[in-house]
Amino acid sequence: MAAKQVKKDFYEVLGVARDADAAEIKKAYRARAMQHHPDRNPGDKQAEALFKECAEAYEVLCDPEKRELYDRYGMAGLKGTDFRHYSSPEDVFGAFGDIFGDIFGFGRAREAWHRGSDLRYQLDLEFVEAARGAKKTIDLERPAVCSNCRGSGAESEADIEVCGTCRGQGQVLRQRGFLTISTTCSACRGEGRVVRKACKACKGRGQVREKKSVEVAVPAGVEEGNVLRLRGEGMPSPTGGQPGDLLIVLRVLEHPVFRRHGLDLLLVLPVSFVQAALGDTVAVPTLDGEEELRIPPGTQPQALLRLEGMGIAAGRQTGDLIVQVDVKIPTKLSAEQKELLRSFAATEGAAPKEKKWWNL
Repeated sequence: MAAKQVKKDFYEVLGVARDADAAEIKKAYRARAMQHHPDRNPGDKQAEALFKECAEAYEVLCDPEKRELYDRYGMAGLKGTDFRHYSSPEDVFGAFGDIFGDIFGFGRAREAWHRGSDLRYQLDLEFVEAARGAKKTIDLERPAVCSNCRGSGAESEADIEVCGTCRGQGQVLRQRGFLTISTTCSACRGEGRVVRKACKACKGRGQVREKKSVEVAVPAGVEEGNVLRLRGEGMPSPTGGQPGDLLIVLRVLEHPVFRRHGLDLLLVLPVSFVQAALGDTVAVPTLDGEEELRIPPGTQPQALLRLEGMGIAAGRQTGDLIVQVDVKIPTKLSAEQKELLRSFAATEGAAPKEKKWWNL
């Protein structure tokens, strides 16, 4: 039988009203997931498709932000979010196994599909790389699933046996008076299987050390402390589930000239008091080379001049380059320069002594 296609109405998928609260949505998902669970429907492709469909609906409706986007724009509103279609039941177990895992095999489902841990990596970026975007290659050394035993820890499949103590359940039942208590099987440590001959490559651990180069696309406009997530590039699952993610924490190195304020760049430009008084046209640096900047006559110290569109571009927005004028007053003057300044001062005229500049 052909697998049923995913519906577009996630509320209908879970059988809840559009105003259902979080508890109702979770309860409905748990019931639908139990109904279509692969353990209850072995080999049924339609049940598997419905199982994944329910997980997608729950992922959206249990997240307030995704739910609001979905309510407003439908499936189109989920573009640009981390919403994804689940390709297999294992993906669902890795994401939501804790909701229903303890129903099957006394908690074995939760253990078997436990997701691997996330791996953190600090990536240093030059200021211009963060502003304009860059492609970076990082070298990692991390645990990986052993290719010889595929993570089983056994030399061959024939060397894996169902635990005789718990009969593969990973749990044993013990009677204590009127109570029946489920505890982790001590013979297999909850795995439900026993390895009789360990893999020679990994010595039974199921994992080996791996060196790997990972390509990272750094988008334009990132800032200090931003985190990029590479799915599936983290630590492997110790129980055969989905690997964790690689979290790349960005550290932006300081620039000798520019400072950042949002999408704007700030540049301090030293000019002489003559340039400030008479005006001038000077070359200033930008992220893409030099640009000419006009200094108007009579420019005051700390004045801000703006070059539009010369800042940081992120998405559809672009900042400006803001130039702060730093008027430099000479500390040493020649006799000729002093005489010229005295002559200039005389031309300004003396203010009446009875008139104070603060008497407005």
